[in-house]
Amino acid sequence: MSRFITSFLGSLFLSASILLAPAASWAYPFWAQQNYENPREATGKIVCANCHLAKMTTQAEVPQSVGADSVFKAVVKIPFKANTNEIGADGSEVPLQVGAVVMLPDGFKLAPQDRWTDEIKEETSGVFFSQYSEDQDNIILVGPLPGDKNKEIVFPILSPDPSVDSNIHFGKYSIHVGGNRGRGQVYPTGEKSNNSIFTATESGEITSIAPGENGASIITVQTDKGETVSETIPVGPSIIVNVGDKIESGTILTNDPNVGGFGQLDAEVVLQSPTRIFGLLAFFVAVSIAQILLVLKKKQVEKVQAAEGI
Repeated sequence: MSRFITSFLGSLFLSASILLAPAASWAYPFWAQQNYENPREATGKIVCANCHLAKMTTQAEVPQSVGADSVFKAVVKIPFKANTNEIGADGSEVPLQVGAVVMLPDGFKLAPQDRWTDEIKEETSGVFFSQYSEDQDNIILVGPLPGDKNKEIVFPILSPDPSVDSNIHFGKYSIHVGGNRGRGQVYPTGEKSNNSIFTATESGEITSIAPGENGASIITVQTDKGETVSETIPVGPSIIVNVGDKIESGTILTNDPNVGGFGQLDAEVVLQSPTRIFGLLAFFVAVSIAQILLVLKKKQVEKVQAAEGI
């Protein structure tokens, strides 16, 4: 029953967001949450790339090793040119938005706020974190956020304690990171958004370019077969063909309005055992003492040799 209520409320929220804020609603990771049980496919691809087709660099910084039951920072960097605007769902220019997903190993999760340091609180001001689903608190989502103020997103992470959870072991773990800027080019339904390039579906001659509904344009083509077909271009992309142009199937009809893209990478972190650290320190101490004793012994031998005239 609780899953049904959650699904119903989620659908209600989605419908309201589309009606009240269509420009922003397409950017939310809500689509992925509704359509994919796990945001990482068997191939390793994060499903955000199914709608955000353009590729851009994403960077991540995580500590080389962390202790058990400790809070550390995973920083996701989403670089792009400053003051970049994108095309909104209504065709207007809007500030570029960003988002990120961090897929942690089992047992790792978002650190509770009462364990955040003052530095973390300052670095995460204005950032809202959510988990991918009720039973996947190791997958953390952020976004959309204003891009110019959030080119670096700090995720405060709590490491697990193997002494409490027998399923967790000390060792090396992989972290999967995805960073996005801008709206997608394809909706989960398979339809193109207005943040995409539009191409001709038939070969022929353009006979007219007329305005359509909601700011769209309708390109009428007289095909080589003598038929008349229409290509609907939504508001946003600029048409780069003219009446009278001869076109082939697949000919590009608009510019590319997209200025964003998605990128992903893998990082590694070691859940370090304190016993191993103490053992390593003890080894270093033993080696240092051995070296000192060797030097002292050498000095002693040199003095004996000098006294015997050797």
